[in-house]
Amino acid sequence: MSTPPLKGKTLFITGASRGIGKAIGVRAARDGANIVLFAKTTEPHPKLPGTLYTAAEEIREAGGTPLVCVGDIRHEDQLQAAVDKAVATFGGIDILVNNASAIALTGTEATSMKSYDLMHQINSRGTFLASKLCLPHLRKADNPHILNLSPPLNMTPHWFGRHVAYTMAKYGMSLCVLGMADEYRGKVAVNALWPKTVINTAAVQNQLGGVPAVQAARQPSIMADAAHAILSRPMASASGQFFIDEEILRETGTTDFSPYRVDPALEDNQLLPDFFLD
Repeated sequence: MSTPPLKGKTLFITGASRGIGKAIGVRAARDGANIVLFAKTTEPHPKLPGTLYTAAEEIREAGGTPLVCVGDIRHEDQLQAAVDKAVATFGGIDILVNNASAIALTGTEATSMKSYDLMHQINSRGTFLASKLCLPHLRKADNPHILNLSPPLNMTPHWFGRHVAYTMAKYGMSLCVLGMADEYRGKVAVNALWPKTVINTAAVQNQLGGVPAVQAARQPSIMADAAHAILSRPMASASGQFFIDEEILRETGTTDFSPYRVDPALEDNQLLPDFFLD
């Protein structure tokens, strides 16, 4: 029996207490990976269930070794302390998953500067900062990867006109892929992953109007399986790529996507497409 590809690897995941970040951690844990859970959620939120500690328990139950690191990605000292703790505990970092993100689907006049700053500090600045602090350790790893949960750079104007502040913040994450993949060519693989359909997360439910709004969505497990497929590849096989979850899974032989649907009665063509995909 072959060794699981992520066994013994150390993944540093931002925004890891719930949703896609947690799902990626749980999937890697099934391989026997070490999962560094970085987030600031230590107490349950009425609209955002799950904490770092409940996520850590799921990682443990899946077969992985969790490390809880409480911190706010907007503060460099807190992120640096988490990176140092990860290296001291596991001996290094093999993979960085930049998942932490803030969303507000508002037009220009309806966007408060507090909301604008939050999205840019977490999405683009947080991604840059986490990458900057992890890269010295990633460069020492055998098969290092950075994976940003960010969209392809689609310059169609309506993706800006609908919610320009959010688009700028998410595209900042994607620009990190474009730039760092070139800067670290042959040293660290830097890629992006984005869903073809809306994903059923608490944040999306809050933005789209509750549970009924995500019935035409897929579960976070599809993103976790797609991330696992990317992170299992040799570093040299792909960098600077903007992967779509369904496409990467089709490449690996998946043909039936029905298990990922929130509502099994719906067909794949009835699901709601995600943002930034025409």
